[in-house]
Formats: sequence, C-alpha cells, structure tokens
Amino acid sequence: MSGADLDHLNDDELAQQVERIAVYARVSAEHKLRVVRAWKKQGAVVAMTGDGVNDAPAIKAADIGVAMGITGTDVTKEASDMVVTDDNFASIAAAVEEGRGIYENIQKSIHFLLSINISLIILMLLATLLDLPLPLLPVQILWINLVTNGLPALALAMDPKDPDLMRRPPRSPNERILQPSGIRLMFGQGLFIALITITVFVFCLYGMDQNIDRARTLTFTVVVLSQLFHAFNCRSDNRSLFAIGLLTNKPLLWTVGVSAGLQAMIVLFQPVHSIFKVVPFDPEHWLLAFGVGILPLVTMELWKAARKGAESYSAPL
Repeated sequence: MSGADLDHLNDDELAQQVERIAVYARVSAEHKLRVVRAWKKQGAVVAMTGDGVNDAPAIKAADIGVAMGITGTDVTKEASDMVVTDDNFASIAAAVEEGRGIYENIQKSIHFLLSINISLIILMLLATLLDLPLPLLPVQILWINLVTNGLPALALAMDPKDPDLMRRPPRSPNERILQPSGIRLMFGQGLFIALITITVFVFCLYGMDQNIDRARTLTFTVVVLSQLFHAFNCRSDNRSLFAIGLLTNKPLLWTVGVSAGLQAMIVLFQPVHSIFKVVPFDPEHWLLAFGVGILPLVTMELWKAARKGAESYSAPL
C-alpha cells in the first residue's frame, strides 16, 4: 500500500486492513505513526525500527522503538528504547533471545528461593502443630538461607538458554512473573520437602537415636541436601534433567558441590560443632541423609516423565 492509498483510509479502516498489508511504499512520518497505532489498536506488541528523523514519531509511539546505531540520527536514538550498535537486524533477534533467557532464569531463581523457604516454613509449622521439639535451630536456618540457598540461586541465574526458546510464542506484557501453575508447583515441592524432612526428624528422634541433637543434625543435613538436589529441578518445569544435560550448567554443579562440602565440614569439623549445635554422624546417618535428600529430584523426574507420557498419549494421531 502506498502513502497515497493510506490517505484515503481513516484510522478505523486502516486498523481493519493492517494485518493484511505486508509492504508500505512512499510513506511519510505521519503514515508510519498511523500504521503503528493501527497495529496497537489490534492488540499487537509493536516494534518499530528506523534511522531517520521522520521515523522518530513512530519509534516513540511503538512499544519497542529500535534505532540504528551507525546511520541513525541523534533524534531517533533519543526516541528509541534500544539502539542496534552494528545496524544488523539479526542483532534484534539476538537481543530478544537474550532477554527471554534472562527473564526465564529470573523465574528459575525465584522459584527455587520461594519453594525452599516454603519448605522451611511448613517444616517449622508442622513441628509446632505436632508439639515436637524444634527440628532446626535459628543458627542452622540462617546458614541454610545464607549459603545453601544463595549460591545455587545465583548459579540458576546463569543457566544456558533453552534451544527452543525462540520457537515459543511471545508472552503477554501483562503476564505475571509467577503463574498460577508455577505457584502450585512451588507449594507442592515445598510441602514434599517439608514432609520428608519432618519424617526423618521424627524417625531419628523417637526410633533411631532418641537424641535431640543427633535428630537436629540429621534434619539439618537432609534439608541442605534436599534443597541442593531441588536446585536441579528448577532448571525446567517440564524437561528432564537428563534431556537438558547435567553438565550444561557447570556453575550450578560447582555451587552445589561447594555447599555440600561446607555442610559436610560443619558435621565433621569438631571446632564448629558448638557454633552450629551439631554432633558427629555415623555412616548410616550419611546414607539416610543422602537417600532422603535426593528424593525431591527423583520424584520430580518421575513426575515429568509421567506428565510427558500423558501428553503423548492424549495427543491426536
């Protein structure tokens, strides 16, 4: 459609036809602005690229204004939201991909931090409701929040982008960072970790050692290990860890290893026992802690496999 044809259309008529028009020729700054507004009237998220002064009004009106860094005028750059420094349109797609990856990794870190804090809240609440001794002491909770939570959360923020990231439809600008399905999954994971932890605490306190310090040390270690294994769950809500690749996020492997090593040092290193109120372990306690701690990862892998199988079964042939 040419600029002369555009002049014969009012705004409502243009909005009705804009989805069917692929190319505009010999248009003015006013025409570009009208096209942007027509797309926005259809509910689209509009990006406008340009380099000249006549592009500035449309760039300013678009949801995302993109100016050329080499050939673009200063007016266009000031009106834009993003400047392509190499004037390569492929850089725009690369920036979109990078932005999607950053957004997804923020979601992963938030999901991890909230789910494990939910597990701690439920654990302490269950102990209170069941009239049990405190399963964790304040200094132990502080250690969990500062060390074993923080390091994996930072590593999740550096998770590699999914290969199908750019094949997904764009998300709504009004979409919340935590979706209802994610919140339900987060609470379910937190509840599961809390239940297995309180079970270990009760078993050690009343059936295994009948020693409150040993029971707290075991519970402390189970919480740390279960949360470290849970960090791998947060890399994806639907893809298996084996499909993603265990070695694709080496910072996460390092932080999990460091956190687990620090936890082992607390239990094994006699001088810090009085600080963290822990006592030494026997090999059977280490085996129990590891066996229970890995359950969140195993359970989520089975859940992902079951859901994938159900989706494959329900898919039309």
